[in-house]
Amino acid sequence: MSVWFSASFVVPQLQQLWNLRSGQSSLLTIAVQLGFVLGALTFAATGLADAVPGRRLMCVGALGAAAVNLGLLWAPGFAVALLLRTLTGAFLAAVYPPALKEVSSWFQRGRGTALGVMIGALTLGSAAPQLVKAAGGLDWKLVIVATSVLTATGGLTTLLIRGSGPFPFPKSVFNLKSALRASRSRRVLLANVGYAGHMWELYAMWAWVGTFLAGLDGLAGSPNGAQNAAFAAFICIGVGAIGCLVGGRISDHFGRAQSALISLACSGGAAVVLAFIHSLPLPLVVAVCAFWGFWVIADSAQFSAMVTENADQRYVGSAVSFQLSIGYVITAATIYLVPVLVESASWTAALLVLALGPAVGIGALLAYLRPAAPSSEVDR
Repeated sequence: MSVWFSASFVVPQLQQLWNLRSGQSSLLTIAVQLGFVLGALTFAATGLADAVPGRRLMCVGALGAAAVNLGLLWAPGFAVALLLRTLTGAFLAAVYPPALKEVSSWFQRGRGTALGVMIGALTLGSAAPQLVKAAGGLDWKLVIVATSVLTATGGLTTLLIRGSGPFPFPKSVFNLKSALRASRSRRVLLANVGYAGHMWELYAMWAWVGTFLAGLDGLAGSPNGAQNAAFAAFICIGVGAIGCLVGGRISDHFGRAQSALISLACSGGAAVVLAFIHSLPLPLVVAVCAFWGFWVIADSAQFSAMVTENADQRYVGSAVSFQLSIGYVITAATIYLVPVLVESASWTAALLVLALGPAVGIGALLAYLRPAAPSSEVDR
């Protein structure tokens, strides 16, 4: 998954190379999100997510993502780079959703923890650009080549997997009506609404926490302020890998929705607290940011687990792809919205808007935990 953020590693160098404006730099990230959505919807609509073995999809997707990422070396400017980033996201849609399904096939007990570990790896990859910044950066071409090699190696590694786990999902011929029904059932629908609230907050936090920290008293204007802010951002995002494991453990012991509720309450609460304390001493603000980063991703795997357990088992791949596509459309909106709110109003306004997502997610999960009315159609 390292190519997802490969351009984020080297944005300052690409800005100079292609004379990018700040809005264009954001679009290089947003393009991956939207490309992922297009890819996920394509796999869901064509049935490939259910008809083709996940390990094969993952291999082809990873090799394709590595190839188009490598194409950035020859991109003449922003327009071609934007297309390549969109294609990167589309190919990664053949990696991430099938991975969720394949991991789930190995676990009935402990599935929440297993998926949490997988999302934890994604979290560490998301934090890596900040670590590169903290180290002073690398030549952009080296970064592109390295991330392409890592992604291709990951794809080829999936060929070592011989079949799915001991709890495989039923094989089927794709039926669009049944696949849509799998995503419309009450519990899956509420899980998707909760996931949407989670994603409203998540990627905007990851994308902009470094900028937020760099503007704090004690870092802004100091000689090594930018590097220290980047290292602090790496910690605040990377600690989420531990959060994923904790969220998975809570999920397996007390329930998926209960674990997600705790995470949303903690992450949304942290965003609200940060909205009003960002002028307080730096160590306190960074500590609250790290608490935010710990919980902001801890519930991600649990929403996917809820879908794998509640959707029609013949169409789990399509249902998970549909859930992810909803979430990543929303991330594009908030990645764009946060800097606009900061410029036109303040960080207080931006953080309070991000907290709206967890509030919506909490409402959906409370409904999920309530028994369905007797006349309601329940999952079959």
